[in-house]
Amino acid sequence: MTGGPLNGWTVETLRIHLSEMRQAQEKFETERDLRYTEVGEERDRRISEVGVEREKALKIKEEADRAALGLAREIQTYKDEKANELREQINRERGLYATKDDLVAAVREIKAEVKPAVEYSATQVGSKAVTPATMVSAVMLILAVIAAVVAFVR
Repeated sequence: MTGGPLNGWTVETLRIHLSEMRQAQEKFETERDLRYTEVGEERDRRISEVGVEREKALKIKEEADRAALGLAREIQTYKDEKANELREQINRERGLYATKDDLVAAVREIKAEVKPAVEYSATQVGSKAVTPATMVSAVMLILAVIAAVVAFVR
């Protein structure tokens, strides 16, 4: 059976068939390599495009960061100015209000000034005689107390 037909195949038909199979395989491999090359080129192109876009995005981000820092600086400057203005206002107004010690001292002074009038009134009430002179002295005493309070508050 050497060299004879094997189910309709001869040596020559097998050689032709093998040659066609090799050509088909080479064609397939060539097309596959071409597709791999095209896919690789497409991938490389896309990667480079992504790189370019990434650089653009980075530049935009850097500009946005600079702008944000500038705005933050302006906001902080504004806050500092307002805080300084408030501090100055508080310092200006601080001297306008009497402290507890100031009020205690004023009360002592008023008591010291009123004490003679109270003692005089007590002696007059005991005598039950209200004269125009006592009336005038009482009014004068009240005016003196008011003047002392006004002078103290200023």
